[in-house]
Amino acid sequence: MQTSNFSRAGRDPSIKCVSIALYAPRGYPKVRRYPALAPTRQMLKMGEAEYRAAYQEILDRLDPRKVYQELGEDAVLLCWEKPGEFCHRRLVAEWLEKHLGVEIPEYVPPGKQENLFK
Repeated sequence: MQTSNFSRAGRDPSIKCVSIALYAPRGYPKVRRYPALAPTRQMLKMGEAEYRAAYQEILDRLDPRKVYQELGEDAVLLCWEKPGEFCHRRLVAEWLEKHLGVEIPEYVPPGKQENLFK
């Protein structure tokens, strides 16, 4: 399992994209939705600290093992924010890593190398 954003991975037909956003952009027909991990509309207007607390309430109602199984170990979880920006996909990754002992990195497209100095 990995995380990414729509513009980086959402159109790659070789990966299993799963939107955990409130909505996915138009033109991404192969992106499956997993609404249980989507933030609420009200959360989109919150500051980071308030958002983190509200999102943790969402995660607390879910079973991490069941979520991981339903998503599949080859899923790439998508939301809108660019890599390095605060986003809930990384909160999900940290939650799954903590509870399941798995590693969930950020997706790097084939042929690209992440900037290690950002």
